[in-house]
Amino acid sequence: MATDRLRALALSVLILAAFLLAWQWGVQPDPAAGPAVDPEYAKLVGAAAATGGQTPMPGPLEVMARLWHHLADPFYVRGTNDMGLGIQLGYSIARVAAGYVLAAVVAIPLGFVIGMSPLLYRALDPFIQVLKPISPLAWMPLALYTIKDSSTSSIFVIFICSIWPMLINTAFGVASVRKEWLNVARTLEVKPLRRALTIILPAAAPTILTGMRISIGIAWLVIVAAEMLVGGTGIGYFVWNQWNNLSITDIITAILLIGLVGMVLDQALAWCARAVTYPE
Repeated sequence: MATDRLRALALSVLILAAFLLAWQWGVQPDPAAGPAVDPEYAKLVGAAAATGGQTPMPGPLEVMARLWHHLADPFYVRGTNDMGLGIQLGYSIARVAAGYVLAAVVAIPLGFVIGMSPLLYRALDPFIQVLKPISPLAWMPLALYTIKDSSTSSIFVIFICSIWPMLINTAFGVASVRKEWLNVARTLEVKPLRRALTIILPAAAPTILTGMRISIGIAWLVIVAAEMLVGGTGIGYFVWNQWNNLSITDIITAILLIGLVGMVLDQALAWCARAVTYPE
């Protein structure tokens, strides 16, 4: 097992190195070939050199230098539209956490009720199937119109996109609990609340956590687009603002941080899911 992990790690490092080398090679200037892109386009995206074969895409070394620059002072505030990446990420994580926790508070208890009642499951399933495929961003204009607050509207979007995976997985996990365990609980006259906490919840926990893991991925994905729409603060607004400032290097830096934070959130829930086992 340890050997397999070392091999996987070595292969990952090799793939990363190959990608970085290909990236660095791809952005190298080629003076003999002339401009690699249209000069007007190069000026538009803020390339340092619009001629001489230089592409407007920054290389990995330039991106790493810019990332270090942001991480060296992540919490500065120099104006309404000029805040450090740490502050912008903090706003985004807070919004995701608020919407995600609200979704969990609603979805998990409701999923328990639906999963324990086949009649209710069949009655609500058509509504869930209609609402689940709706793009979360389609709710944004309605949220802005009714709530009239951009930050709260983004939290609502996170809530509405996070609730469905948790609700469906919780209902499925509860409905899939072994009937033998429930029959034994009824024979022993275990009260419904205790039966739910000591038998159903441990058995359905892996499925519930899987739904929570799916939800956090969707929530972190949606918050960037939502903040681009509502503006003000957040990592999505930072990306949009850097595009307006024609800073491709800052955009790529923000994309890397978005991916890293998303990975940390996902792996935290994945670790919880692996730690939970079905009762014997």
